[in-house]
Amino acid sequence: MAPYCVLVARLQQALSKGIRCYHVAPVLCQRAKVAMSHFEPNEYINYEVLEKNINIVRKRLDRPLTLSEKIVYGHLDDPAKQDIERGKTYLRLRPDRVAMQDATAQMAMLQFISSGLPRVAVPSTIHCDHLIEAQLGAEKDLRRAKDINQEVYNFLATSGAKYGVGFWKPGSGIIHQIILENYAYPGVLLIGTDSHTPNGGGLGGICIGVGGADAVDVMAGIPWELKCPKVIGIKLTGQLSGWSSPKDVILKVAGVLTVKGGTGAIIEYHGPGVDSISCTGMATICNMGAEIGATTSLFPYNHRMKKYLSKTGRAEIAALADEFQEHLVPDSGCEYDQLIEINLSELKPHINGPFTPDLANPVADIGTVAEKEGWPVDIRVGLIGSCTNSSYEDMGRAAAVAKQALKHGLKCRSQFTVTPGSEQIRATIERDGYARILRDVGGVVLANACGPCIGQWDRKDIKKGEKNTIVTSYNRNFTGRNDANPETHAFVTSPEIVTALAIAGTLKFNPETDFLTGADGKNFKLEAPDADELPTLEFDPGQDTYQYPPKDGSGQHVDVSPTSQRLQFLDPFDKWDGKDLEDMLILIKVKGKCTTDHISAAGPWLKFRGHLDNISNNLLIGAINVENGKANSVRNALTQEFGPVPDTARYYKKNGIKWVVIGDENYGEGSSREHAALEPRHLGGRAIITKSFARIHETNLKKQGLLPLTFADPADYNKIHPVDKLSIVGLADFAPGKPLKCIIKHPNGSQETIMLNHTFNETQIEWFQAGSALNRMKELQHH
Repeated sequence: MAPYCVLVARLQQALSKGIRCYHVAPVLCQRAKVAMSHFEPNEYINYEVLEKNINIVRKRLDRPLTLSEKIVYGHLDDPAKQDIERGKTYLRLRPDRVAMQDATAQMAMLQFISSGLPRVAVPSTIHCDHLIEAQLGAEKDLRRAKDINQEVYNFLATSGAKYGVGFWKPGSGIIHQIILENYAYPGVLLIGTDSHTPNGGGLGGICIGVGGADAVDVMAGIPWELKCPKVIGIKLTGQLSGWSSPKDVILKVAGVLTVKGGTGAIIEYHGPGVDSISCTGMATICNMGAEIGATTSLFPYNHRMKKYLSKTGRAEIAALADEFQEHLVPDSGCEYDQLIEINLSELKPHINGPFTPDLANPVADIGTVAEKEGWPVDIRVGLIGSCTNSSYEDMGRAAAVAKQALKHGLKCRSQFTVTPGSEQIRATIERDGYARILRDVGGVVLANACGPCIGQWDRKDIKKGEKNTIVTSYNRNFTGRNDANPETHAFVTSPEIVTALAIAGTLKFNPETDFLTGADGKNFKLEAPDADELPTLEFDPGQDTYQYPPKDGSGQHVDVSPTSQRLQFLDPFDKWDGKDLEDMLILIKVKGKCTTDHISAAGPWLKFRGHLDNISNNLLIGAINVENGKANSVRNALTQEFGPVPDTARYYKKNGIKWVVIGDENYGEGSSREHAALEPRHLGGRAIITKSFARIHETNLKKQGLLPLTFADPADYNKIHPVDKLSIVGLADFAPGKPLKCIIKHPNGSQETIMLNHTFNETQIEWFQAGSALNRMKELQHH
């Protein structure tokens, strides 16, 4: 409890500014209510419940708690009785809010509509950022997107109004930047239907990426289940300086932990080095934690977060966080499941890629490595922005590099694009001159949206199949992700390094040591960029792009045409028939990496995210078939002809044949898109058997009534051939922790039995038996 005099002073300050009027007596006997967001003045932060739950759990566990544990356990539905064991038990949690981007919100809202509930139970928002294609520039691209996607935007706006969901219109900005500016706060538990939701950890919250079915649970007021995360501690010492940036921290960590090293764990940063990183820099680090498979990442509350909260109009939240600070930092002596130490003073600028975000190299070495590996060293395009690096500080540091080049008469040798993270960032960098500098050096400012980062890029400078290199400040660089060209070598680094490399035009340039030649023929070296982390003046909010939900939306009509090619109401999936899954055909045995981009491609397919049948035509078209080494070419076991994966799946479904997919390591890594689970279920799939799964995808499969199973012995992957038939037996006795048997029937008549593991708990088994989590929800409502 803050001292009496401090409370009185705060009360007087609030009254003098007319923020809100309280009677003195109630405020002195209890803490003042503080809204979670300006957009929801009647939804309050409840640190008292967080504090109460933390104290219950601390007493039960009788040990110091990490910050991750404090926030997660502080949101338990039943802290007194919940079984708590890191990496084993499933927790039932009560998140504070939900956020959905437009591509995933379509299916989430369609599922919520199917639930029959009248209104969401927690504050929820929709953000239109994924459907805007980068083509000509911000104004024209936005106008074109509004025209092309009018049907979808209308559906999201009207369904948001009907069910009580706030709606951020196209052009507002990228979901994660808007959350950081308006909704994230220290200690919040937020779930979002996008894998980079952990961005909010930069403001001290537990923000977790999920599929739409998980979001529906929370919006329906049902406790949300999460496997109790392990906690990986990353101790930061020293301080960042020179060309090193927050992006280099996570690029280094990705190189250490790899794309699956964080699976099942929360990454918790701590140590004296934290204070040398801005709030938006911390968000950058947490954002890209999705690339190592982590449940989420976060930083402890500190003065950098307080400064950001105040600058974004939330000083009252900072003041409240100050009072509860002991619950917003880790306990002294807490223990981590793994501990990594990074000295920021020794950290060098990094660049990761191509084709995977964990292939880390220092910028100083990348030119030599590229020549050795045969990667193109000439850079065709440099791209800055995205949800990972589009803050005011990021734009300022990039502009500082560009300004030096302009001073010496140089412009970018490579093409150069700039994506502001939000309308607020766009308006502010326009006012403060950063946008002009970036244009002058050769940049094209794109719309406030995801754009090329997620494949929404109408690229014209190369032909598909042409080998080339691009450098971005994005987070993900899987094959074909940015431009659908499998020969594009995409590298990920900080915005200032992207800018420097775009000016030089080659991967062989190291801005720390190498010289450029100015227009006057003289050599010069770029100085390390310096820029304010926040604007000196207040942020310019730009255009008002938010639609408040009405208090009563019951009279609102939601349009979905039965002939629409973009939207489709959902039919419930079939219920389990109580029998074992016998003689299933193998649709595809996947070779190597299989991300959600491989399972359900983005880019041009984004337009079908609200139409399950249409988007199912991209099922596994990017996965490599072990049998012939080709993508989107599998043998039809009935006709013996090779054809596209979706066509073969539809053939089996039409003929009443169940099928299964065999996968490799970390199957389903990458984006949270639940379409990668909905599509195989819709086309007749029953199980996915792999060596291991990425966290979000495994949960998404369970939610849709599929069986995600892993080989008890990973070597058994080699025992299964595409022409075999598989039977999964023991489903009548399906129970948590009890392996299932798989009988492999070979074409020559021989058989062998292998064991399959799973991570289902009792609730998730009920999802399978009911046909999906949504079916189970409706059963419970009926009863």
